Amino acid sequence: MTTDAGVAHQSWSSRRNFVLAMIGLSVGLGNIWRFPYLASESGGGVFVLIYIACVLVLAIPILMAEMAIGRRGGLSPPGSFRRIALAEGKSPRWSIAGIIAVITAFLILSYYAVIGGWTLDFLVAGAVGAFGHGDIAHTDGLFSALLADPWLLIFWTTVFFVFTAGIVAGGVQGGIERAARYLMPLLFVLLVATAIYALFAGDAAAGLAFLFAPDWSEVTWGVFLDALGQAFFSVTVGGGAALIYGAYVPRQVSLPRAATTIALADTAVALIAGIAIFPFVLAFDLTPTESAGLVFVTLPAAFANLGNAALVAVPFFLLLAVAAVMTCVGLLEVLVAWGMERGWSRPKTAIGAAFVCWLVGLLTVFSFNIAAGLNPLSFVPTFETATMFDIADRMTATIGLPIGGLLIAIFVGHVMSAQSIADELGWNAESGLFKTWRFIMRWPAPIIIAAVLVVGVLG
Repeated sequence: MTTDAGVAHQSWSSRRNFVLAMIGLSVGLGNIWRFPYLASESGGGVFVLIYIACVLVLAIPILMAEMAIGRRGGLSPPGSFRRIALAEGKSPRWSIAGIIAVITAFLILSYYAVIGGWTLDFLVAGAVGAFGHGDIAHTDGLFSALLADPWLLIFWTTVFFVFTAGIVAGGVQGGIERAARYLMPLLFVLLVATAIYALFAGDAAAGLAFLFAPDWSEVTWGVFLDALGQAFFSVTVGGGAALIYGAYVPRQVSLPRAATTIALADTAVALIAGIAIFPFVLAFDLTPTESAGLVFVTLPAAFANLGNAALVAVPFFLLLAVAAVMTCVGLLEVLVAWGMERGWSRPKTAIGAAFVCWLVGLLTVFSFNIAAGLNPLSFVPTFETATMFDIADRMTATIGLPIGGLLIAIFVGHVMSAQSIADELGWNAESGLFKTWRFIMRWPAPIIIAAVLVVGVLG
């Protein structure tokens, strides 16, 4: 396929490889790091149920829409929105929606790679037996020492970016597909094996109850906002990555079927990750409410209590690192596709974009040490104590991605003609299934997302 700038974008070699790459994009730290700690902070079972509802009702339909926009436009997010809008006789300013998606992807990548670096450090720590004998004060000290050392964080972040940029520089088929083909099966095997071991070695009953028994007294607008943001963050809608992956999809691939498969696999991984984590944590009377440090403080202590932490810790942090790399590959591809449309070569664009993200990522690095007391938005309600990392996380996961999803829903529901979007989805424009889906995109989805956003942001 050829862009407006005359640059040929590659395409996926098969539906299987596309689905594997999309699952790799979706299955990342959002599932194995972010989902468990948000569940622990937001009431456990009730958060999980709301999260699953958000995936089924909103994330899957919007994922279908985002991939359809990508395939219809065939360009990076700004280019696809602009091309389709012009074809429909609408304003080219819709490219702004794509620009927001690119900015969101850039910001997520800038701090996501820092966390990816944490996984590499703890992979090494687990291998050398550095988790002690199950004392949470010891593992908390390890994690605190990592965060307090900007040079160590910079080193691991750099290593992580080198891996990510190397895969993206290899191209769609030579880099991304090849990585997905080998790394995704490895991730699933490691995760399932860890979960099975957790059920036997940990407190399965307590872990499953914490994860799946809802306490409805915990329901707040904040829980809804976190669940909606996590659904979008986890399935990776609204950030442009699903759109650019969709731009590489051959015509014969069914987008509704692929989107459903991807979202269900992604949700299953999040739930299995919870099963792999909470039985360990609760078996040794450790508190599951450790915020972002859950898998870097509480879980290593639980592993150490098993007697031979390396047997579990190394596979776990390896799968965490693999998940992080595959998501960052998709986020970096958004930037690379945009750069290639400007005539830049893929390798140079991958290296240049990764370097700029690395520079911005230093803000996240420093927010844990030399700039830990800096709260740039202290004058904004609900951001009074937010560090630069907190700002990036909240601005993308609970604001940027939902806004991206909102704009996608409005675009396919009110800008694109029914026939155009039906053609991409492979549905009859007069069928009840399509009319139901389009109704969701036109009215319920925008209203729900906007309402949760407004209430959540205003506190």
